Amino acid sequence: MNFRFDHNNLNVLDLERSVAFYQEALGLREEKRTNAPDGSFSLVFLGDGSTEHKLELTWLRDRKEPYNLGDNEIHLCFTVDDYEAAHQLHQKMGCICYENDAMGLYFISDPDGYWTEIVPAKKKA
Repeated sequence: MNFRFDHNNLNVLDLERSVAFYQEALGLREEKRTNAPDGSFSLVFLGDGSTEHKLELTWLRDRKEPYNLGDNEIHLCFTVDDYEAAHQLHQKMGCICYENDAMGLYFISDPDGYWTEIVPAKKKA
């Protein structure tokens, strides 16, 4: 039996704002969109163009209050080939919410408060 990651899901309040954030902040691209026939929900799958793993954003029409993210200890993580340029972009966007220089990483926060860890890609020897 073989299990493989397929996607992660985040529920969002403003779908278009979230799609725009992930496009600008992480370079993700919309690969698939499904809208319920009655308009009650929409699903958008974003991909990085390098892996098969997707980020699914779910919008629910009747949801008006922010999602309870608890202690926000669950997060996504992305590696980036140009850490300094990524940091500059995220600083300009104002979305850096935590930095740990000693560990060489930082986190960004999306419009709904979900955190994403950014780490430099490991260099091959």
